[in-house]
Formats: sequence, structure tokens, C-alpha cells
Amino acid sequence: MQTAKQHSQTEGTYKEDIRKKEIASYFGYGFAQCISFGLLGSYVLFFYTDILGISAAAASLIFLIARTWDAINDPLMASIMDTLHSKHGKFRPYLKYMPFLIVLSTIACFIPLDGLSMTAKVIYAGATYIIWGMVYTASDVPFWSLSSVMSQDAQQRTKLITFANMGVFTGIALSPTIFIPLTEWLGGGNMGQGYLLATIVLMAIALPIMLNGFRNTKERVKPPKTKVKFSDGVRAIKANKPMFAVLVVFFCNVFMNITQALNIYFFTYNLGNASLMTIFGIISFASCIGFFIIPKLAHKYKKKHMLMVIVAADVLIRIVWFSLGYSSVVVSFIFIGITMLLYTTTGPLISGMLAETIEYTELKTGKRNEAVIFSGQTFTGKLSVAVSGGATGLILTAINYQSNQAQSEFTLDMLFFVIALLPALGSIVRFIIMYFYSYTETEYKETVEKINLRKQEAEASPQS
Repeated sequence: MQTAKQHSQTEGTYKEDIRKKEIASYFGYGFAQCISFGLLGSYVLFFYTDILGISAAAASLIFLIARTWDAINDPLMASIMDTLHSKHGKFRPYLKYMPFLIVLSTIACFIPLDGLSMTAKVIYAGATYIIWGMVYTASDVPFWSLSSVMSQDAQQRTKLITFANMGVFTGIALSPTIFIPLTEWLGGGNMGQGYLLATIVLMAIALPIMLNGFRNTKERVKPPKTKVKFSDGVRAIKANKPMFAVLVVFFCNVFMNITQALNIYFFTYNLGNASLMTIFGIISFASCIGFFIIPKLAHKYKKKHMLMVIVAADVLIRIVWFSLGYSSVVVSFIFIGITMLLYTTTGPLISGMLAETIEYTELKTGKRNEAVIFSGQTFTGKLSVAVSGGATGLILTAINYQSNQAQSEFTLDMLFFVIALLPALGSIVRFIIMYFYSYTETEYKETVEKINLRKQEAEASPQS
């Protein structure tokens, strides 16, 4: 009788039921890591403009420089990761050490810098933001790549990716839920001190959760012991057209990221209460119910078709919201809740589609290059945050935003336009791309069959 852990020669897959403790630990790493990502994505621009006093234009320049460097650094780092083999595995060693650097680099980004000149503040802000981005890459790429070596069973991998996405969204949602109340409580009227102390508290919570993610996960799929060169990573990227399409869809998060960065402005000036960010955080947590719906629907429908329905619904709902206006806080939060639910359900669909392109690369090049594939997701995610941060700075300048002052009616109306209607543009782009996307579950299964057949022929050839 075969056990659950035995390798199936007929299917070429590794069957194993991963323990709930391991799945919870994997979820926890993504959750804790994205507390940092949520802080930088939601608050660093406001910290630069309203606490450090840096102009929105200078902040935009910082984001542009950081992402230009990432375009060089991220693929190079991923190629290096694809060469590592240690006693802890291929990706787990990064989960052991990177949490400490994430904590330190995140805290460094929110130091108030009292007494420094404006030039010194801009240089320090730019340096710490770039360092944080490099550290985050060295943590995020192995985290996502780990899902591909924890199990080769398709259903187990889907479950891991679903929980990873749930961890990401809940980690990001934690920041708006408690960050502002923490800053007010710990700051004692000093906003800069409040931001720093609240960041320290959240990072103190995140560190042990990330370390637990290292301790309780296991790599089961042994990668082939072949040398992976930087040129191999370039070949993998060029050969993987489906990956590019999925990453463009993922990059469309930039429109939602703009609204995330502007939410604190919208709640502060349009709705008159910055503490409403806490309610937004609670709604973000609640919207994660979509993660439990998607896996069940995936058994009946293709991810491509589900994504098309979701983004079409998002466009229609946003048009209705914009036509009603923002005079009612309750109505605004009803629409925020609906659009957040739709947004979160796109996460596991996009990540699942991206993970399937690993086998596509293996078929085309003969090498899996998991880290290169997922570095594309990390780079695209950071790029969308940076572009949104830069765009937000330009938007604030264009709509005549004045920090710490009552805003004009024009400014308030434009803020609402960006919050309510701008993300619909991203949904339209996603719908168009998915309409022409052809690498679905059917093609994925055919790819896996071809890979397994090629392996069987390679194993049989020396004996013939």
C-alpha cells in the first residue's frame, strides 16, 4: 500500500498532504513580511510630505530611482538564488536571515530626522528606501518560490499559493487597521515620534512570526543540480510570454495602489477623520473571505474567465459609486467594501497563473528558474507601488494639495475621482489582456505531460 508521501511514477508528481501547521507557518511569513510592505505602501509618502516636509516631486524622484535600480538588482539577485543549495534547502535559508534585515530597514524608513537639512532628509529617505527594496526582494522572492518546492502536487500548490496571498493581503490590511491609532497613542501629539514608535511595535510583532515561517516549512521537491547562470535567467524571461502577460495584469495593481496611498488623504480631508483608516483596515481583513471562494470555483471555471468577470464587475460598481458621490460615509464604505472584496479575489488567481508558467519555462528551456519567475512578481509588485507613489506625488501636486490645511473643493473632488474611478482603468486593461490570454489550465496540463514524457525518455535512453 502506498503512503501519501510516495512518489507517483505514473503521474510524475510528488504526493503529500502538507500539515496545517506548515501551511499556517507559510501563511504567517507572508503576513508578517507584508506588514512592512503595507507600511511602506500606505504611509511612506505621507511620512515624507507631511512629517519630513519633503516635496511630492522629490518623493516621486526617490521612487523612480529606487525602481530603476530594482530593474537591475532583482533579476540578478534571482539568478543568484537559483544557484543556491544548502542543508536548509534552496529558498528556506533566506527566510532564516532576511526577517532581521526587513525589521531594521523598515524602522530606518520612518525615523523623523529632526534637525537635519532638507537635502540631508532627501538623501537619507532615498538611501533607506532603496535598501529596504533590496532587502524585501531577498525575502519575497524566496518566499513565493518556496511554494513550488514545498510540493509538486497541483492541488497542494494551489492551496499554498492561496494561503500565501491571504497572508499578503491580511499583512497589508493590518497597517491601516491599527497603525494610525498606534501613532496617536504612542506619539503624544508628536506625529513623527508616533510613526517611529508604531513602526517599531509592528516590526516587533512581525519578527517572530517570520522566523516561525522558516522553522516550520519544508522543501520536498529537489531541484536538479545544474548550474544556473545569469544568461539562463535572461533566456527564461525571453521564452516565457505567458509570464509577461500575467505580470502586466499584476502590474495593474498600480491603480489600486494609488488609491491605497491616497486613502489617508481621502479620509482626512474628504470624510474629515483620519481614524477612518481603522475601519478601512477592518474591511480589508473582511474582504479576504474571497480567498475561500476562489479555490472552490477553480474546480469548475478557468482562472482566466473568473478574472474577466471580477474586473468587469469592478468597472460597473465604480461607475455607480462615482455617480453617487462621497457625501455619505456609510455609502462610501459600502462601495469600498465591495471593491476591496473584488480586488482581493484577483490575488490568488494571478499568482496561480504565474506559478503555472514555471513549467512553461521548463518546457522551453529545460530549467525551472523558480526564483527568476517569482522575482518578476516581486519586481512588478514593487514597481507598481513605486509608480503609484510617484504618480500620487504628481497627482497631489496637480490637484493643488496643501499639506496640513483645509483643501479646496477642486482638490476634494479630484481626490474622490482618483479613489472611486481611477482603478476602473486598471480593470479594463486586465479584461483586455485576459481576453487574448491563451495559456489556461488546459495548456498547463499539456505542458506538464510533455515535461514528464521528456523526463521518462531521458531516464530510459541510457538503458536502450
